Amino acid sequence: MIYSQQVSIFAPVDVKLKIGLRIKELREKVKMSQKDLSYEADLDRSYIASIENGQRNVSIVNIEKIATALGVTIKEFFNDADFNKHTKSSK
Repeated sequence: MIYSQQVSIFAPVDVKLKIGLRIKELREKVKMSQKDLSYEADLDRSYIASIENGQRNVSIVNIEKIATALGVTIKEFFNDADFNKHTKSSK
């Protein structure tokens, strides 16, 4: 089980945290800061930070803005082996 914000390889991970980690992974891959991503996606920098930390239930519209700013399609965004492992739904 997950008892804190730590991610265990044996426990299902909250989808909000998975999305945040995926954004951070893609952002770092293209060597983009949160500030630069927020500018390119037309979103607030603190909003990007809270998404990456799994604190936001981000809309698909904003995921599309972020994916576009990162130079990937929605399909590429979600087409990741680690992302598609079992997810625990949040309530």
